[in-house]
Amino acid sequence: MALSSAEIQRIAHLARIEITPAEAVDVRAKLDSIFDLIGRMRAVDTAGIVPMSHAQDVTLPLREDIVTETDRRELYQSVSPAVQNGLYLVPKVIE
Repeated sequence: MALSSAEIQRIAHLARIEITPAEAVDVRAKLDSIFDLIGRMRAVDTAGIVPMSHAQDVTLPLREDIVTETDRRELYQSVSPAVQNGLYLVPKVIE
């Protein structure tokens, strides 16, 4: 997919980028090479290839699902200025 210089100028205008005609030629060449790369990537046959979630075959270590910490809610709430029914009460801040 080749872009014309007018299309490059229009894209630059839409992106609110000011480019000179010389810069437009350079941008056009770079975009053409990107589109060429995309075309080559699309030409690769990927039928039968399973998508991967990670480049390496990595598995996370599993651990037992057990509680290791004690319940300290009463201790933490004992130093709170205001608590009601196990919830922290905070002052209204909307004026």
